[in-house]
Amino acid sequence: MKNGKRLKVGVTIYLRDGAQSIWENGIFQNCFFMVMLLKRSPVVDEVFLVKGGDGRIEAAGDFLALAPAPVIDMETAQQKLDVVIELSAQLDANWARAFRERGGHVIGMRVANDYVIDIERMMFNLPHGTLISETPYSAAWTLPAFEATCADYYAATMRAPVRAMPHLWSPVLLERAISAGGAEGRFEYQPGRRRWRLAILEPNICMVKTSHIPMLAADVAHRQDPDMIEVLRVFNTFHMKEDGVFFGFARSLDLVRHGIASFEPRLPVYQIMGQQADAIIAHHWENGQNYVYYEALYGGFPLIHNSSFIGYCGYRYADFDCGDGALALRRAFTEHDAQLASYRDTARDFLATLDPESPANVECYTAEIEALYR
Repeated sequence: MKNGKRLKVGVTIYLRDGAQSIWENGIFQNCFFMVMLLKRSPVVDEVFLVKGGDGRIEAAGDFLALAPAPVIDMETAQQKLDVVIELSAQLDANWARAFRERGGHVIGMRVANDYVIDIERMMFNLPHGTLISETPYSAAWTLPAFEATCADYYAATMRAPVRAMPHLWSPVLLERAISAGGAEGRFEYQPGRRRWRLAILEPNICMVKTSHIPMLAADVAHRQDPDMIEVLRVFNTFHMKEDGVFFGFARSLDLVRHGIASFEPRLPVYQIMGQQADAIIAHHWENGQNYVYYEALYGGFPLIHNSSFIGYCGYRYADFDCGDGALALRRAFTEHDAQLASYRDTARDFLATLDPESPANVECYTAEIEALYR
């Protein structure tokens, strides 16, 4: 590749002081999956995670316990690497310019709906890092879910060619967390319950993934069939309970008035599904590729969703249609146990397309790395 030699590639990861978990957001998992793929690429010699942030590598042992590659600091990366993929931690523009001057390539990998997130931060004076930097990118990678809203935004702000790349996921991190004692019992849907315990797992950090539509859809279903839902647990909302507007919204729901809804903190999915919930009802706005979808499908759990990016998996409803969401939930409740084997087969076939180590995904990412040198 570089003068006929295989490449040394780094993927940035943000470390901060204090406790961290790979389950805080999808980007940390994405870093690990990216490394898994790069280790399979025929043009890559060595792969590293590159530390950004103010945390210390030696203090992040628990967080990095599942890391599939060694972690190096920025100074080492400057001298050692040929390509850096900016993923979890944002690079300093001066560092990136120096890296570029010595022949290195920087790829900006964007795995969130940054157009919406950035606009919210600018409009509402929210805390943020550098929205638009002077980093000299050789290429910008994103996901198919963000092409509509972000591809042109990236091309204009990052001044680099934009490519939509396959989303990557593997159950390896989930299984390792479970086997390390993170949950009791198997991460697997158990049929036969007379009433369902529902979970909503949207992060409620940005408008692209919030609990509002799922709450309304579940409430409409409850009005239509009051004997279907045992409890609705809305996670990632504990901090919102004192907000007057959210409180008023929640109080308008029959599920809340009837005392069968609760508002919970953030927990890993393996501590929720099977133990506290039987099914997930989800919603996104231009953010249709989510790890929680894949985790639910992997466990055979009913996923009621509005994503066009997961094939025939789950029970899909239309866009922002709360009535259709209620219909999809009731259909899932009626059909899921009877068609569980088929549901699992469909999910398994789809999840195989996300495997970081699959030849098709390795080939796709390898081709884009090779293009840097043409």
